[in-house]
Amino acid sequence: MTDKNSRMLGGRFEEPTDAFVQAFTASVNFDRRLAMVDIQGSLAHARMLHKIGVLSTEEHAAIEQGMATIKQEIVDNQFDWSIALEDVHMNIEARLTHLIGEAGKKLHTGRSRNDQVATDIRLYLREEINRCMAQVNVFQTGLLDLAEREADTIMPGFTHLQVAQPITFGHHMLAWFEMLERDHSRLGDCLKRMNVMPLGAAALAGTSYPLDRDYTAELLGFDSPARNSLDAVSDRDFAIEFCAAAAICMGHLSRMAEELVLWSTAQFNFIRLPDRYCTGSSIMPQKKNPDVPELVRGKTGRVNGHLINLLTLMKSQPLAYNKDNQEDKEPLFDTLDTLQGSLRAFADMVPNLEVNREQMKAAAKQGYATATDLADYLVNKGLAFRDAHEVVGNAVAYGIKQGKDLSEYTLEELQSFDARIEADVFEVLSLEGSVNSRNILGGTAPQQVRKQVKACRKLVADKAI
Repeated sequence: MTDKNSRMLGGRFEEPTDAFVQAFTASVNFDRRLAMVDIQGSLAHARMLHKIGVLSTEEHAAIEQGMATIKQEIVDNQFDWSIALEDVHMNIEARLTHLIGEAGKKLHTGRSRNDQVATDIRLYLREEINRCMAQVNVFQTGLLDLAEREADTIMPGFTHLQVAQPITFGHHMLAWFEMLERDHSRLGDCLKRMNVMPLGAAALAGTSYPLDRDYTAELLGFDSPARNSLDAVSDRDFAIEFCAAAAICMGHLSRMAEELVLWSTAQFNFIRLPDRYCTGSSIMPQKKNPDVPELVRGKTGRVNGHLINLLTLMKSQPLAYNKDNQEDKEPLFDTLDTLQGSLRAFADMVPNLEVNREQMKAAAKQGYATATDLADYLVNKGLAFRDAHEVVGNAVAYGIKQGKDLSEYTLEELQSFDARIEADVFEVLSLEGSVNSRNILGGTAPQQVRKQVKACRKLVADKAI
């Protein structure tokens, strides 16, 4: 059993908390990562209390000095964290009071742990979202470098994982860029909506002290104080919204991972992953396993689970704060760690792929990838598209029987399907002719890829300002 004197909030209790309950309800083992933002929020609160006359100049100075000591103890891993004090907030407050005495007890004037933790999570998540967004920018820059380098590299484009039409590898990388661009935008939107300060809402009803909440919000970099005290302490929409954005981003990374895994197989042999992102087999010496893409693909389910966790956590909570909300931190923190780690790995791994250009081009010659080009050619010769579709279908059926690609037909063979076909058809049946003909905005032509790379570099540069 815990000594009753260790319970900081035990005034009304006649017996100490059971040791099991103490450990079961404590959050300090995981919420201690909020320590620095907790100190940041407390210093702003103290400065505001001094401004309105609740703290004397001497008391304010003592709080600042005490917090500086605590901060250094945490940095040096010398801080004594106690489960008996439940959470990061009470641990820091107890240490502050031990260091500076009565002034430490005054710091909590006009606030509750309810608005304190809501503020801390927003401060922490704000920093971490900015890190996520910066990592997205790094990854996007690497993709643009790769897209520009491989702007002329021809590969098969797929639908239903069947060869569809020839595209350029650079164009494919730009598709990944666009996924990340939407992810960056979603994270930015989340950041805007969460940058509202709960501090001053106190437990749930506000406080009778004349707090200057606008001043505190300004000190902490919030756009404004929260308007409603009930909502301020109980809202976790911002955490759910972040996890939703993270789940979508991880879904994009998982799609990329799936292609990387496929492309690195002996059957595809389109790319070679850097050795530092692969492992060997304990029994098969020839193996080079794409462990990092596979792990990212697997971790996507983990992040999806965290999103469902938070949605379920909040779905039945009455206003205002409930102890359930202690369960918001572990899924949120793990989502942050997982997303940041996955982005970091991909930002280094993908731009350093070794591309097997010849194998990609050879694969694009399989599966009659230029069939649509032949149909378009016939349309330009005056044939209705549906009729052209049927003609080319017959030509492909003939090629399957003969074991020949369309580009390998003789002119006479092609004309046997439609007399409109002339010698210039071979310009559109070549892979180069096919990709170059799609020289429109959003198209796969190398010229368009380079143009889009230039435009996208400006997008990334503007975001970094």
